[in-house]
Amino acid sequence: MQIERYETGKRMSQAVTCGGFVFLAGQVAIDAPGTSVREQTTNILARITRLLEGAGSNPTRILSATIWLADMSEFEEMNIVWDAWVPSGHAPARATVEAKLAGPEFTVEIGIIAAIGN
Repeated sequence: MQIERYETGKRMSQAVTCGGFVFLAGQVAIDAPGTSVREQTTNILARITRLLEGAGSNPTRILSATIWLADMSEFEEMNIVWDAWVPSGHAPARATVEAKLAGPEFTVEIGIIAAIGN
């Protein structure tokens, strides 16, 4: 079974494909640190879309999402952006938890597993 890695660094790859699936690393708003939850979520979802497309997938193919919030009181703000982004009829299995993230400038992190294909 072939394994492909995308945007590989010293510690991790941003995406890995294997067996018809793409696994994304947890994505944070590296282009919008310190901004609002809404802005960070928008930035992250754009990154996810780009990574999925680069691996031969798209948001309609997402099977599972895990969302980590630094503060669960921001749940509704994150969901405003999420709900507008998820294609109608294609909501994945999802979990959202509160957690301490890599740095105080990050308030949201999202990990994705998707099927490859259009």
